[in-house]
Amino acid sequence: MNSAMSGTSKRIIRFGVIGCGLMGKEFASAAARWLHLQQVDFQPVIVAVCDMNPDATAWFQANVSSVSLVTTDYKELLASPDVEAVYCAVPHNLHAELYADIIAAGKHLLAEKPFGIDAEANDRIQQAIAAHPDVLVRCSSEFPFFPGAMQLVQWVQENRFGRIIEVEAGFWHSSDLDPTKPINWKRRIASNGEYGCMGDLGMHVVHLPLRFGWKPTSVRALLSNVMTERPDGRGGIAPCETWDNAILACEVNTPDQQFPMVLSMKRIAPGHANSWFLRIVGTDFSAEFTTKLPKQVAYLPYEPGGAQAWHVVDAPYKSAYPTLTGAIFEFGFSDSILQMWAAFCDEIAHRDRMLQPFRCATPDEAAMSHRLFSAALESQRTGNAISLVWGDPA
Repeated sequence: MNSAMSGTSKRIIRFGVIGCGLMGKEFASAAARWLHLQQVDFQPVIVAVCDMNPDATAWFQANVSSVSLVTTDYKELLASPDVEAVYCAVPHNLHAELYADIIAAGKHLLAEKPFGIDAEANDRIQQAIAAHPDVLVRCSSEFPFFPGAMQLVQWVQENRFGRIIEVEAGFWHSSDLDPTKPINWKRRIASNGEYGCMGDLGMHVVHLPLRFGWKPTSVRALLSNVMTERPDGRGGIAPCETWDNAILACEVNTPDQQFPMVLSMKRIAPGHANSWFLRIVGTDFSAEFTTKLPKQVAYLPYEPGGAQAWHVVDAPYKSAYPTLTGAIFEFGFSDSILQMWAAFCDEIAHRDRMLQPFRCATPDEAAMSHRLFSAALESQRTGNAISLVWGDPA
C-alpha cells in the first residue's frame, strides 16, 4: 500500500456548503466521520458555508472547526480561492441560477435533485456544464450505495436475469399523512415546481434504471394531490399545490428486449419512512431489495422445470468503499451518505481512475429524469400514454 492509502498523505478537497439545512448538516457529519473509510487517499474539508438563516450557519460554526468563511451571499463563497468544490441544497426554484453560477466559477458541484425546477431550468444547468467541461458535476442520490442495492447492480451487470419480465422501483415516505403538518416550500409550485413529488423524490427512483439503460419509451402517469390544503403556520389554511403521490407506468425497449416498468414516488405512503426499493423479475433470475429491510436481499434463481422459490439472505456490510465496520453489522442511511460522498470525492481526485466503478448520479441522468417527468405531467393532463424518443440525453 502506498503512503497515500496508508493515511500519511491525502488529497484534501476544500468544500463550501450553500444551503445549511438538514442535508448540509448530513454532509458535515459524513466529513467528520471520514476516518470510518479505509484505503481512501482523499478527504473533504468544509471551509465555507452560506445560508440566509443565521441559525443554520451558526450550527456549522459551533460544530465544524474548519469553517473560516460564513456568509449570506453565495457569490462571496464562490469568489473564495479556498473553495474547490461545493455542495448545494436549496429549493428547486433556485437551482438554475445557483448551479450555473457555481459551475461558471469553476467549482466542482454535488447538488440536490431534480437539477432545476423544470426542463427549461435544467437546460440552463446543462449549458453551464457544457461550457465548463473540466468541472465535475453530480447529483445527490445515496440509496443505491446500500449493500443490497450494490448486489442488484452486480447481478444486472452479470446479466443474471435472462429476459426481464418487469421492473418496479419506488421511494415512499409517510410524513405528509399528518394533516396538521404545516405547509412548506415543497407544497408550492413556485418553489417546488409542477413535478411535485417527482422532482422531490424521483431521482432516487430512476437513478439505477437509467444507469442500467432502461429508458422509458412511453409513460402513463397517475398523479394524486391527496392533501389539498394544510395549516399555513400563522393560524390559517393554505392550498397544497403540488402532487403528493405519483405512479408512472412505463414501457422500456432495449436493443434486445421489451418490458414494463412501474416507478412510484409517494409522500403519503402510510407506514413507510423513506423506503427505497427496486424489484427486477426475469425468466432466469429475480431479485428485490428495499431499505425497509436493509439487511436482507431476496432472490429467485430459476432453471427450466426447476423449483420456483424465493430465497432471503442477510446482506453483509460490504460497501463500495471499505470501512471499519465488520460485515456482520447493519448498514444505514448515514452510511449510504458517506459512501456517496466518497464516490464524489474519489471522482474529483481520480476522475476516470476511481477506486471503485460506481459513480454518483450524473447530469445526463438528471436531464433524462426531466424528460420523463415532463412527459408524466403531459400524461396527467391528457389522460394518455406519452411517447419518449431518446437521442441526446440533454
